[in-house]
Amino acid sequence: MLRINDTIAIEDWEMSEQFTRASGPGGQNVNKVSTAVELRFEAERSPNLPGPVKNRLRRLAGRRWTKDGAVVLFVDETRSQARNRDLARDRLAELILAATKAPKRRIATRPTLGSKKRRLKAKKVRGTIKAMRGSVSPDE
Repeated sequence: MLRINDTIAIEDWEMSEQFTRASGPGGQNVNKVSTAVELRFEAERSPNLPGPVKNRLRRLAGRRWTKDGAVVLFVDETRSQARNRDLARDRLAELILAATKAPKRRIATRPTLGSKKRRLKAKKVRGTIKAMRGSVSPDE
């Protein structure tokens, strides 16, 4: 079981892990040992996640969200299978924890009178500078 916060805990049956050989350097070890982990969490079918959290998780996961509603994390940072597995679980927990926080609503504000006047004055100054750039006539 993966505990996210006081109210959300992910059961082991909701996650599946698959181990593959990691890419990159590692000598003979990389050709023999399957150290990279692919953690798959069935988020859409999870009874432990509330609807709004699932929607935010879908947006936060981005490309890691599959068409069938699963979050797939691939970790091959270390040469240890156990460490990669722990890293993948930690990243999943961080992702779900970030999805539990509701975004702050934006409060619409209006510009002040002073800021409007400053903006118009700056536009006028800029306009006069640009007006001075015209071609020069020979009689001037």
